[in-house]
Amino acid sequence: MTPPRLRVVPVAESGAFYAAAEKIYPREISGRFSRMRQGAVIALLGLFYGMPWLDWQGHQALLFDLPARKFHIFSLTLWPQDFLYLALLLIIAALSLFFFTALAGRLWCGYACPQTVWTELFVWIEQWTEGTRSRRMKLDRGPWTVEKVLRKSLKQLLWIALAAWTGFTFVGYFTPIRTLGAAITGLSLGPWSTFWVFLYGLATYGNAGFLREQVCKYMCPYARFQSAMFDKDTLIISYDEARGEPRGPRRRGTDARTAGLGDCIDCTLCVQVCPTGIDIRKGLQYECIACGECIDACDDVMDKMGSPRGLIRYTTEHALHGKATRVLRPRVLVYSALLLLAGGVLLYSLFTRMPLILDVIRDRNALYREVRGDRVENIFALKVINLDDRPHSYLLSAEGMQGLELIAPVAPIVVAAGSVSNIPARLDAPTSRAAGVHHIALSLTAVDAPGIHVHEKTRFIGPTP
Repeated sequence: MTPPRLRVVPVAESGAFYAAAEKIYPREISGRFSRMRQGAVIALLGLFYGMPWLDWQGHQALLFDLPARKFHIFSLTLWPQDFLYLALLLIIAALSLFFFTALAGRLWCGYACPQTVWTELFVWIEQWTEGTRSRRMKLDRGPWTVEKVLRKSLKQLLWIALAAWTGFTFVGYFTPIRTLGAAITGLSLGPWSTFWVFLYGLATYGNAGFLREQVCKYMCPYARFQSAMFDKDTLIISYDEARGEPRGPRRRGTDARTAGLGDCIDCTLCVQVCPTGIDIRKGLQYECIACGECIDACDDVMDKMGSPRGLIRYTTEHALHGKATRVLRPRVLVYSALLLLAGGVLLYSLFTRMPLILDVIRDRNALYREVRGDRVENIFALKVINLDDRPHSYLLSAEGMQGLELIAPVAPIVVAAGSVSNIPARLDAPTSRAAGVHHIALSLTAVDAPGIHVHEKTRFIGPTP
């Protein structure tokens, strides 16, 4: 029996499993939301590119010096021991995301997300080099001419330069940026710095230049779980279907209701200006980044048609159905309370932070030793860590049992700014009072700043009674 033969079906006949993503050409638009986005882009990029060049009290204002394990944030210097602050900052960032999403949707995505900010900058370069939306579409569809080569080459050159500067700036937050710049100009940049500059430059070039909205649609997890933070009282960008339908073109001055039409003239400008290419008239979609460009486009059309604005607007599902919107609701109140609590804890811990750490380790060679016939001595290894940005002299003292004396060190302990000193300490007590185990405390106080002081508990051990 002849086995059945498999028939190979060509792709053209069967249809492709995955369709290639079509390039989106966002249309230029002007309006209040567009100006807000432009202002946010300029402000955020200005901070990113400018902050590493700002000096503060003799060091870079914002520097995460990983080799030295120091994190300079203006006048505050943090160490790995201050990991609590990083945890609190991450908690506050997450709670802020939940809070603002519950209030007004994806504000983060539309105005402050790095993917949005750098994509907007790359699109500006594309518009400047290749022209308006229609000219860019015509240029891409047309044959390769001298003009097309020049425009495309200039765009790519500016993209690469911007991506390289972004990678350099990012690494400048972890390596002093002036030192990094001198190493690059002197062709002496190390392999690791070269790798990270190239990696982050490549990531910027790929994400903002080519992937663009694909990152928001397929790579960003926030788009997938945002609906869990929305409710019917969340402000979202919505199309007023009751007012806009049935949609259809008409001349200016024509009464839409007399013609049996809604206010929407089906111009599709709201689709053309969308950076992710969605049609907001189909309802809320996870691809929407709440940038507000469609609102500006629709308001402009409504002005020209003599219709009231707000066919597409920030509103709530309850408001669209004629119900009252509740701003203060359980989830908003819970997020607010948690934000206030986390922020209060962070501020309190920063204001009460003691820029001094004292570690006490007992001598492992001997529990104790008898000295001068009638006294018992214990030896400790002290690690004094000065977390301040200036040197200090510290005095050591001990308390916790009768007759306890500090033998050494009696002179002030001098520790440079951001340094660690290892100091041996000797304490003794009368043999008659030192029998057994006694709980004592060592105190360290800055001579020039009495407010800087720490207490560390330890044990004084004597002969067994």
